[in-house]
Amino acid sequence: MSANICQSKTNPSFVLQQIEQISFEDRAIPVAGPDQVIVNIKATGICGSDVHYWVHGRIGHFVCQGPMVLGHESAGVIVAVGEGVTTLKVGDRVALEPGVPCRMCEMCKSGKYNLCPDMAFAATPPYDGTLCNFYKHAADYCYKLPDQVSFEEAALIEPLSVGIHATRRGEVKLGDRVFIFGAGPVGLLTAAAAKAAGAAHVTMADISASRLEFAKSYIADQVIHLTNKKGESEDSNAFAFKEAQDILKRTGIQTCHVVFDCTGVEVCVQMSIYLVKNNGKVVLVGMGASVQSLSVADISAREVDIRGVMRYCNTYPTAVEMLASGKVDLKSLITHRYKFNDALDAFKHVREGREGTIKVVITNDDV
Repeated sequence: MSANICQSKTNPSFVLQQIEQISFEDRAIPVAGPDQVIVNIKATGICGSDVHYWVHGRIGHFVCQGPMVLGHESAGVIVAVGEGVTTLKVGDRVALEPGVPCRMCEMCKSGKYNLCPDMAFAATPPYDGTLCNFYKHAADYCYKLPDQVSFEEAALIEPLSVGIHATRRGEVKLGDRVFIFGAGPVGLLTAAAAKAAGAAHVTMADISASRLEFAKSYIADQVIHLTNKKGESEDSNAFAFKEAQDILKRTGIQTCHVVFDCTGVEVCVQMSIYLVKNNGKVVLVGMGASVQSLSVADISAREVDIRGVMRYCNTYPTAVEMLASGKVDLKSLITHRYKFNDALDAFKHVREGREGTIKVVITNDDV
């Protein structure tokens, strides 16, 4: 073990105790087993899923039954290595890919390890997350950082990975027209990944004017402020069709090769089907209601492919290279920073959806 761990006697951890109740706990300092490392966490981005567990105690099929450390978008410094670790050493700066699969199942062996049924993913029940001083992780899911990449940027490699994987699922290619619902961090990074893959034109839509203003300055070629609301008795698919036609008419854009929904909102998913070209792809990135009403007639008659996204796989090396080469800007997304001891205030900030917020990062320089 390194001197850092030996000199430190505490491992404060930010723990979800139950719905609406979070507190700090001093947990045991982990010990690295074979092929594992101990990482002193330096920066963690707050994801909407972390807040969702705090407020609702579950996301889809994942239900939090007991105390769970939150956080999964993290980077830090290696402070100890276990037996058999040869690719990393104490002092290495790393980004953590938070999900570790079984490596043995059909999905893992086919390269689609994000679909591993035995995936151990940080801050997804029953596994603890990374909002702590010291976190034990598989060495092969820690990625060295170039010197010019900060810990804060490295923490955002996780949501960037979602965008990269979504873009791959959409098979975005050179010259494609892309439409994205949602101008939050994931929507913005999906746009960035799509542009890097060759998309010629990216349109982004959101209900927040300030987020659209940022999107326009950051990556979007065109933005659309969604202001209309469905009537109480109006069919949602009929409303979505009308809205989609209005968007196409007043913006002058054509139907798109790929439409990404990064909101999970049913009407946005419905509009996606009407905004995509024949034989185009709709990629569902955001997670909303488990059951939604979609026009199967349109999907079938126009051979629209509906594709789901489950996190990501094989994206971290690509994300690190994109970041190191300047192909993507992550610094601009970080609008607010909090110290580790103020993590609860950071979570409240995200929960309240304060104006002007894009990404909130928690930093930890104590150790």
